[in-house]
Amino acid sequence: MSNEPISGAPVTRSRKADLVVLVVLASLSIAYLFDAYRASPNIMNLVLIVPVTIIVFVLCAVQFVVTLRKSTNDIPEREPVRPVLPVMILFAVYVLSLPWLGFDLGTALFVGVFLYVHGERRWIWVLGYSVSFSSCVTLFFSYMLPYPMPLRVFG
Repeated sequence: MSNEPISGAPVTRSRKADLVVLVVLASLSIAYLFDAYRASPNIMNLVLIVPVTIIVFVLCAVQFVVTLRKSTNDIPEREPVRPVLPVMILFAVYVLSLPWLGFDLGTALFVGVFLYVHGERRWIWVLGYSVSFSSCVTLFFSYMLPYPMPLRVFG
């Protein structure tokens, strides 16, 4: 097996990692679809899962081909992890705190802190955007999802 992609440029270690991530993502989405189908082949169970799985699989396949065709000169330098780390930690805290804070209050706090971390200092904008976004998302998901969500304000 050759290390030469379609374009003739060598497959770098970084490119191999990108391709592995794409294959794993596509595989996990298909496995989730089959698991959901085995649990219940009812259309109400699969109405969102099937289209999302198809979209994920197609996007992964397209990105796989694009990644293989890229020349070594087209690959950008990797961005440092340091600027992204606070957002990753903030998101982890958000997800872990949802059972206690509720989806509505947790989302509002997450969006507000996220905006502040990214440099937004106008408090009226931070409060207004986080509350309105949280309200819209909470109402949308509470009507669309067939199971109850932990809510504090809209509960």
